[in-house]
Amino acid sequence: MSEEKTRVEFDAPKSLVERIDTVAEVLDIPRTRLLIDALENKLDELANEETFRRRLSNAYYDGRTDYDTVKTILGREEAMRLKLLRESIDQTSAIPELKDDLPSDDSFYDGGVAEWNASSSSESSDSV
Repeated sequence: MSEEKTRVEFDAPKSLVERIDTVAEVLDIPRTRLLIDALENKLDELANEETFRRRLSNAYYDGRTDYDTVKTILGREEAMRLKLLRESIDQTSAIPELKDDLPSDDSFYDGGVAEWNASSSSESSDSV
């Protein structure tokens, strides 16, 4: 099955085009094939660089790129990992709210607030 193609035009320095043409001629391949292969190799190389992966992740988390783009560049498994992480980041955690003021120590402890002192602490640890 043939992949859909898009025509791309760009300006490049004449010396670079001459080098490309020479290499393509030596390899006996069309210039377009050489350029496509070079771009695919560079994209694969970038996909394996930690700095680029971090930048792509940040772009995904910030909404500057989408899941399908990440999947195309990094693969399905890595894209799914980023998607799940993004979903967990997007969730807001529940913040508990008190309906009334906090109870006083007396009412919370039924009037008997225990006091700690060093002598009673060492006695209880000796008996253990």
